Formats: sequence, C-alpha cells, structure tokens
Amino acid sequence: MTVGAEPLALYVHWPFCVSKCPYCDFNSHVRASVDQAQWRDALIADLAHEARVEPGRRLGSIFFGGGTPSLMPPETVAALIEAAERHWGFAPGIEITLEANPSSVEAARFADLAAAGVNRVSLGLQSLAEEALHFLGRAHDVAEGLAALETAQRAFGRVSCDLIYALPNQCEAEWERQLARALSFGTGHLSLYQLTIEPGTRFAALAAKGELHPADPDFAAGLYELTAAMTTAAGLPAYEISNHARPGEESRHNLAYWRYEYYLGVGPGAHGRRGGHATQRHRKPENWLSALARNGHGIVEETPLDPAAATVEALLMGLRLHEGVDRARIAALAGRPFDTLVDARAVDRLTREGLLSRDGQRLRVTQAGMLLLDAILAEIVL
Repeated sequence: MTVGAEPLALYVHWPFCVSKCPYCDFNSHVRASVDQAQWRDALIADLAHEARVEPGRRLGSIFFGGGTPSLMPPETVAALIEAAERHWGFAPGIEITLEANPSSVEAARFADLAAAGVNRVSLGLQSLAEEALHFLGRAHDVAEGLAALETAQRAFGRVSCDLIYALPNQCEAEWERQLARALSFGTGHLSLYQLTIEPGTRFAALAAKGELHPADPDFAAGLYELTAAMTTAAGLPAYEISNHARPGEESRHNLAYWRYEYYLGVGPGAHGRRGGHATQRHRKPENWLSALARNGHGIVEETPLDPAAATVEALLMGLRLHEGVDRARIAALAGRPFDTLVDARAVDRLTREGLLSRDGQRLRVTQAGMLLLDAILAEIVL
C-alpha cells in the first residue's frame, strides 16, 4: 500500500454507554460508573504504542467515538489530545471531533469539552419528529435535541447533525419539512442516512415478523433526489453519498477513511490501517485492558493488507465520494494498471449512460449513478 505525505487520522474509541443502546449487543458496555483514572491511563498507553509503530507523521484529525464519548470527563479528553500532540504534532487546522447524543446531560459538558480542545461535534439528532425518535429507540425528544444543538453551536466552531430518513410510513412532504428545518439551523455539515435493515438488529427482527416494512426502493430514491436538490440549493452539496457540507466543512476524518489513507485506532474495538497492516483491538473492555497490561497494547489482530483486497476496498470506498477515485493512485496501490482492476467494458457502457464520469485521472459516479451505487460497484469492480 502506498501512502503520500497526508496527515494521519486518529480514532479514539470510548466503549461505555450509560444505558442500553438499541444498536449495541454488548450489555457489558453499559456502566453506571467507570474508573476514569484507570481508563485515561490505559487509553494513553494504547495511544503511545501506535506512536511507537507509526512515528514522524502529523495528525490531521482526531475523532472521539464509540458508546457515549461525550460523557468522557473533559480532563480525559484533554489528556488524550495533549498526548497525541506530544507524540505526533498537529497539522495546521487539525479537526478534533467528538460524537454526542443530544441529551441535556451531555450538552452540559460541551463548554468544558471545547476548552479541552474539541473543535467539532457530531450530534446524533436522528429525527425532528417525536414518533420517529420513539421508533428509533432514542432517549431524547425533539425539544431536548434542539436545546443540545443550540448549546453545541455556542460551544464549538463546527457542528454536524445526523438525521435518518426513508422511515416506515414517512411521506415525502414530512421529510421535506424536516430537512428544510434542519437546513435552517445553519450547521455546516449534515449526515443524512436512509434507514437500513442490518442483520442481527432489532429492526431486522421486526422486519422478519412483518412489524416493520422498509420504504419502497423507488420511493426512497425519490427522497434521495429531493435531499440532494435541497442541500445543494442551501449550499451544502453532497461530497459523499450520505454526507453534505459547505465547502471547507467536510469531515476531514471521514475523508481519510473514504480516500483509503492511513488511520490509527486506539481503545476497545477500534480498527486501524497503518504501515501496510490492518489492526483490530479487543472489543470487550476487560479483554482490552488485560491485553494492554500484558502486551503494552490492546491489539487482538494485526494482519498485512493484501494488495488485491485493499484495492477493492479503496475502490468501494472512494467511489462513494463525489470526487471519485484517482486512477493512478489505485493502480499504484494494486501494483497493476487501473484497467486490469475494473471491467473496462462496463465502465465504458456506464459512462455512455451517464452513470460514471471520467475526468483526467479521476473516475467518479455521477449524481444519477449514486442512486444505483451498489449495482454499479458490483458491475465494475473485479
């Protein structure tokens, strides 16, 4: 895998939730209390291992994610940021993001988290409709979510909001009203996801019993087109299939994933890609702590990146982006000419049909093609 001089991305996974999350199958992650000093020291030690393995590069982004990272003590966040800067140094304008649920308890910490060094928050509003929030299993209501958003906008220089659409029984007019309201808040970034039914989730179980009926694909496609038109008109065009931003406010951290650049992962369950290897940490907190004490890191598996598999993954990720992929970079990653990595006849045909576009060295999926992204990828990626 070849990597340029781009800054590194660092992901810090905080595993604990304060209540059972409808998306989390690990009851062991729900804790009424945590030994904060122990966890601060352990995360810093895991981070130090990554610094020893991947030295000499600056950080371009840090992302605090996982269970309920906004309930990390600000002192812990500050200590991790300070340790990261000491080990690597920061690229100019580093992006430091923290995921947060829009609860009043978490919002009360926003000012202290900003003082600790966080300069961007990703707020999981999920919906601006009470019935939808109940369906999604969220603990907050609309008023609490909007109050948290207002607090976040006062505390942080950059704010992103998540919303889910194409919900059962959602009509076009209702989503249009929600999205118009979301656009009126003035945030520079929106993550707008259609509801997907993942195997093993509560939603999958409800669908199997006939108690949940996913949106008709054609109807969902119409909502996608409406979303693209409204966000573009508001100055937040899509830069990735589900992410919209004002120019310059794209998520630098997520761009590192989609562009298949190196990123470091620390904390239970964190994944990383660096030095030609993929890393995976122990997911269960106790196992991660035991491994850290035993080995000086929480890694359960570290495997060389297979060039063929890495190339396919880079294509699958990169073609989600409006900018598409750099064919020369993909060829260098694979060690083979680009045209041997894709079905060239399918690329030619889809280009003639207006679903793909070739611009110099770049291959990208057009706006019309994004509606058929999965099918396009299946056709062209060998």
